[in-house]
Amino acid sequence: MKKSQFKTRHYLPRLSCSAGTLAASAAALLLLAGSASLRADDPGDNREPDLGTSCATIEAPGETNKVIFHAYAIGTQNYKWNGSAWVFIAPAAVLYANADYDGEVGTHFAGPTWESNSGSKVVGRRVAGCTPDPTAIPWLLLQAVSSSGRGVLHDVTYIQRVNTVGGIAPSAPGSFVGQEADVPYTAEYYFYRAESE
Repeated sequence: MKKSQFKTRHYLPRLSCSAGTLAASAAALLLLAGSASLRADDPGDNREPDLGTSCATIEAPGETNKVIFHAYAIGTQNYKWNGSAWVFIAPAAVLYANADYDGEVGTHFAGPTWESNSGSKVVGRRVAGCTPDPTAIPWLLLQAVSSSGRGVLHDVTYIQRVNTVGGIAPSAPGSFVGQEADVPYTAEYYFYRAESE
């Protein structure tokens, strides 16, 4: 499936808006992602990102946890209106090999779960977070609670979500209980594995 098909077919928000508005929003997100000043440096290899002092709380613990995989996500953070607030439901994103969103390498969905095209899957739970940009969802450290399949995500111990753009719940109240909103976001995910020294 081509990424343009994925965006069109899966990322139409359930809030009322035209396809033109959605396309403009997606373009704006990509521009913001490219120019965001609050970014963890991407060293271009399997080194962990430089989180600076403001996000040191989301460093993967221990000396043996090493980055084994790095992916770029584009998708939605999905919310449901409960009558008084937007409640987070789940993410829905495609993972890519590079910042140009080329080379689909996996998906990200409820759990939170990441599944690679190589046949492996990891489910995580939130350990810590920080919010370097109040207009975007937080950066997170998640610990793996399970992994399965042989592939790049096999035996992952920790996951970091950094360099987020967008994804925050709508600021306006919903029109009816049960209304859903799929809010576009981008992020980078770093996957760690414990390795012997």
